[in-house]
Amino acid sequence: MISDRDIAGKIKCILTDVDGVLSDGKLYYDSTGAETKTFHVRDGYGIKAWMNAGLHFGIITARHSDALTRRAKELGIEHVVQNSADKWQSATDMMSAMKVTPDEVCYIGDDVPDIMVMCRVGLAAAPDDASIDAREAAHWITRLPGGSGAVRELIERLMRAGKNWPTLSKEPPC
Repeated sequence: MISDRDIAGKIKCILTDVDGVLSDGKLYYDSTGAETKTFHVRDGYGIKAWMNAGLHFGIITARHSDALTRRAKELGIEHVVQNSADKWQSATDMMSAMKVTPDEVCYIGDDVPDIMVMCRVGLAAAPDDASIDAREAAHWITRLPGGSGAVRELIERLMRAGKNWPTLSKEPPC
């Protein structure tokens, strides 16, 4: 069995789906018919920690969402593809731009459209509440469901294994 440390040492990039991973997968519409989404703040902290460590992060989704555009901008995520008709092609383009190979990539997805990417990267992950097919394609399954900190859990596991998770510089107050 390969250790988390051995796996983490190879991963330089995380690519993620949105609905069912960064969000809970439910579609919400306000009174004007505009779609809204909720994002977990812990995912945001994890993404920032990952990128601050000099690692790559990208988002690929088959839908378009103004809320996602705003959240990605808030977090400083430069690599975002919305309305992707072919997630593997989008991932390939993103990997080329980031100068990483599929073996250096972790992809986290929750449903059938994600499996093509999951099967071709170094580490495939899925949230706890992902579809059966996505969980079967995953190397790692988070304990948390999508939209509830699953991405943070994945990032923290990788970074702790690589010994680069940010910690307090002094003893905690408790």
